[in-house]
Amino acid sequence: MGIRDLFSPVNNMNTTQLQEFIDSNKEGAFTLLDVRQPSEYEIARIPGSQLVPLPVLDDRLSELDPQKPVIAY
Repeated sequence: MGIRDLFSPVNNMNTTQLQEFIDSNKEGAFTLLDVRQPSEYEIARIPGSQLVPLPVLDDRLSELDPQKPVIAY
């Protein structure tokens, strides 16, 4: 699986739309993917997010469930 197979182009979400999406879906029905650096993740993160820094994302794609929507930030 390549990175392009996992992501499809979508419109951006603002914080209100993201919160509405989270509230209207069951926990575990989607992946919140934090692609920042570990130091940034430790300072502030969305609860339940998964850290996979952007420089290593291609090597770690197998950790993501291709059947679930992925919201990357």
